[in-house]
Amino acid sequence: MSTIDVNNLLSQMRQMSAQVRMPETAFKAAPVSAQPDFSAVLKQSISAVGRSQMEAGNMAASFERGDAGADLGRTMIAIQKADLSLRTMVEVRNKLVDAYKDIMNMPV
Repeated sequence: MSTIDVNNLLSQMRQMSAQVRMPETAFKAAPVSAQPDFSAVLKQSISAVGRSQMEAGNMAASFERGDAGADLGRTMIAIQKADLSLRTMVEVRNKLVDAYKDIMNMPV
């Protein structure tokens, strides 16, 4: 069962914010690190949200059909995790759009 772990999502968000906050000494020529870039982390997060949504939908459909082994508790938890991950992704998108607007409105 592949669901988004809230702690994993928070650690990814902390990792992204740590990458954004560069110390003043980082402006010097720094060696290229092996860490994934922002776009790769964002793509992974978006695909994880999509997988979570699909899994929750499949579990709900399985429960509605009355399939053997379909548990209401696990189905509801999967739906809530999918909802939470989607809401988190929407908030991240909103913050990115706000940051983009702020940058575009900066005087040159």
